[in-house]
Amino acid sequence: MEAKIAKPFVKWVGGKTQLLEEVRKSLPVDLHLRNNVTYVEPFVGGGAVLFWILQAYPNISRAVINDINPELICTYRVIKHNVYELITILGILQAEYIALDAENRKKYFLARRVEFNSKGVSEVRIAALFIFLNRTCFNGLYRVNSKGEFNVPHGRYAKPKICDTYNLLAVSKLLQRVEILCGDFAVTEMYAGEDVIFYLDPPYKPLSETSSFTSYSKEGFDDVEQMRLRDFCARISQLKSQFIASNSDPIEEKTGESFFEQIYCQFKIKRVSATRLINANPNNRGLVSEIMISNVL
Repeated sequence: MEAKIAKPFVKWVGGKTQLLEEVRKSLPVDLHLRNNVTYVEPFVGGGAVLFWILQAYPNISRAVINDINPELICTYRVIKHNVYELITILGILQAEYIALDAENRKKYFLARRVEFNSKGVSEVRIAALFIFLNRTCFNGLYRVNSKGEFNVPHGRYAKPKICDTYNLLAVSKLLQRVEILCGDFAVTEMYAGEDVIFYLDPPYKPLSETSSFTSYSKEGFDDVEQMRLRDFCARISQLKSQFIASNSDPIEEKTGESFFEQIYCQFKIKRVSATRLINANPNNRGLVSEIMISNVL
C-alpha cells in the first residue's frame, strides 16, 4: 500500500515544511482555478514545497525542478525511475546498520561515506548511500569540502528510519509529473513565461560572519550570487512569470538596513517567523526571522 501523502525523503538545511502556510498565502489566490500552470523550483533541496504544492494543486500540469547538487538530483531521478531497486538496497543498508553496536555503526558509516565519495558505483547505489548518509550523519546536515566530498561526521540515532518504503513509493508516483534538471539555477529561465510560477529557496545569506552554511556545493553562494539571483527574478518577471523567494533576514550592522530590502526594493517583501531545526550548535536553534520576496500581486 502506498502512502497517500508524499513528503521529503531527506532532512535538509532550510527545509520549508514549517513555512508551507506562509508559502500558500503568497501564492496567487486564483491558482487552484488556473489550467496549464507550470511550477518551477530552481533550488529544489529537500522538496518540501514541491511535494506539497503538487498535492495541494492537482491542476498544476507541469513541474520542473533543478539543483546544483548532482548526488541529490541523482537521487530524485532514481526515485522517479528505479524506486524498487532503491528500496531493496536501502533495506539492506538499514538491516546491516541497525544490527551493529555504536562503535561498529560509526565504522560502517565511515566506510559508506568513502564509498559515496568515490563516485565509482551505480546511480542507484549513489542514491541509496545519499539517503543512508543523510539519515545517519550528524544532525542531518549536507556539507561538502572544496573537492566536493561529503564530510559530515557520524550522528547518534538509536533507530534511524533509513528505508521509508511507503514514502519513497509516494514520492516516485508524484515525480512522474516532474522534469528533473541538474545545474545552475539560471538554466530554469528557459521555462519562464505566462502561467509559470517559480519558488526560489537558495542557500541563505548568513546572518553573521560566523553563521555561514552555504557549502551545499563546492561552488558556494555569496553576495554576488544573491545579486545574480535578484537579476534572474527581474528577468522572469519581465517574461510575465510570478515568483516567490525565501531567504534569511540579515540586518547590516553598520547601516541597520536589510541587504534584501535594498536589492529587491522593486518587489514585495514580508517577514515571517521560522524555527531553525538544523544547526551545528543546539543553542542557535529556535525562532528566527526570514523574508519572503514576491512579485505576486
